[in-house]
Amino acid sequence: MGFCRDPPETYGDGVSHGPNPDLISPADSDALRPVAGIIAERLGESGTALIGLAGGVAVGKSTAANALRAVLDQHQRLTCSIVSSDGFLLPNSSLLEQGIFHRKGFPESYDRDAINGFILAIQDREFPVAVPMYDHLIHDVLETTTTVDTTDVVLFEGVNTLGFSSSFDLSIYIDAAESSMRLWYLDRVLELRRRSVDEPSAFFAGFASLSDEEFAERAESIWEAVNLPNLLEHIEPTRAMADVVIMKAPDHSIASVTIR
Repeated sequence: MGFCRDPPETYGDGVSHGPNPDLISPADSDALRPVAGIIAERLGESGTALIGLAGGVAVGKSTAANALRAVLDQHQRLTCSIVSSDGFLLPNSSLLEQGIFHRKGFPESYDRDAINGFILAIQDREFPVAVPMYDHLIHDVLETTTTVDTTDVVLFEGVNTLGFSSSFDLSIYIDAAESSMRLWYLDRVLELRRRSVDEPSAFFAGFASLSDEEFAERAESIWEAVNLPNLLEHIEPTRAMADVVIMKAPDHSIASVTIR
């Protein structure tokens, strides 16, 4: 995980409910319409489709999820809640105790029992479903929770969510060139550092003494030591489990959508 993954719209990253069509271009909307159609077909008897969405650090999973939610609203008239897997990370204290803080974001850093419980609750439509929250400024799980209320679609997004693909009605993988993800990651951590200037408790406050160049060097080394190995060893192999692969261009737009 390194410094971060996709920053949420708010610091407390848990469940996002409402669509925002202004965040998606007409071209990307058109590219996602077939995917929205498949999701509509897979609602099934339960009445709620559980969709897994995965991809590398900073590839734009949250952006893609929000875009897909807007398309589901506009073209299928379906409600959709987005749940981030970040809230299911083990607390920093547990990671430190187990000696795996440096592997935050790797499969073993998640509370798998909690994820399985969440999946079962959605499948059984036990709404409202409690969901843990993560704060990207303090870089840790929060003690508070939020809820998923009754909805047509739940998009469960995160770097390693397709490890649970057998439980999903549809699995989506967001892909991009590694060079693009690396640049997007550096841009994101620099932005998070800027936003944490006035937050003494923020994780990035500890790097305030570094120049932008020094901080960028640190972020680059974390990409090489943490995020890239996670991508190559754990995240990218789950691409084979995806029903849909969405390829992003260097400008963040959707270059292609492959439906298997």
